[in-house]
Amino acid sequence: MAKKQENYLEFIPVISGKNSWDRDESGKVTIHMVHRGFYAWIAQKFFHRPRVSHIDLDAMGSFIFPLIDGRRTVGDIAELVKAEFGKDAEPLYERLAKYMQILRNNGFIYYAGKDRT
Repeated sequence: MAKKQENYLEFIPVISGKNSWDRDESGKVTIHMVHRGFYAWIAQKFFHRPRVSHIDLDAMGSFIFPLIDGRRTVGDIAELVKAEFGKDAEPLYERLAKYMQILRNNGFIYYAGKDRT
């Protein structure tokens, strides 16, 4: 039996509760990533690495991140990005897919119904 082809634009991203984030007065989003686990503990203890890293997002990332609400699909977010940034967002779908992949690989988001939380 053939596997059903999934449409990436229908995926629903959700912000993971593992890290916190905030937005400053100018709208820039900062994700506060807590380093967990044995190797992180060793790096903190012996190499004086910080327990929390602060990741500042660029203008487009700061626009997209708060839109990840567990209800909007990747396609919905793409339309909002297109309306906000126009030609500056192009190639829109490739950039958005890569951005979502980076967020997911770093554990900042997961896909509802696709990933284990």
